[in-house]
Amino acid sequence: MLALINRKTWIIFFAIIFMLQNLAFAQEQNARLANMTVTNTRDDLLLYLNVEGAFREETKKAILNGLPATFTFFTTLYQVNNFWIDNKIADINTTHTIKYDSLKKEFIIMRSSESGNHLVTKSFEEAQKLMAEIGGLKIVSLGELKKGEKYQIRAKAELGKPTLPFYLHYVLFSTRDFETDWHTIDFIY
Repeated sequence: MLALINRKTWIIFFAIIFMLQNLAFAQEQNARLANMTVTNTRDDLLLYLNVEGAFREETKKAILNGLPATFTFFTTLYQVNNFWIDNKIADINTTHTIKYDSLKKEFIIMRSSESGNHLVTKSFEEAQKLMAEIGGLKIVSLGELKKGEKYQIRAKAELGKPTLPFYLHYVLFSTRDFETDWHTIDFIY
């Protein structure tokens, strides 16, 4: 009888721990990809998306203190094969970096997909919007796709920690990395 009570106690204890762990993880994972759209021009396949919930208070504080932050967007295009391994067609990594210039009181956004162009704004809200969106990213030329075939495009975003010398980021700021879940769109060309 005593062994049965101990077993039930342990089962209840582990169930509570498991639920609390999942609840904490759900609160941690608040960034997500939204409004992901795949479209095309006459020549190219394009991707549009944005990240919601990417700027936590600790990230905002780090940026406003002059630390650069980088978002990395991972995008992969596959040709779907029903009875075999999917064929990877494109694998694109795009980075967006934000830096605050406290002397000029402006935000500088650099996007790797826009070859050398820097976007400058004085509004933090506009800077957040520019950092968290991808508009018209060229994935592949339409000539590389076959008509009538199934394709799948996957994307996710990741925010890296601001880096400081000599591990000062552990002392000064407690920003954590985050990454969204993979977001997938299936389509037929």
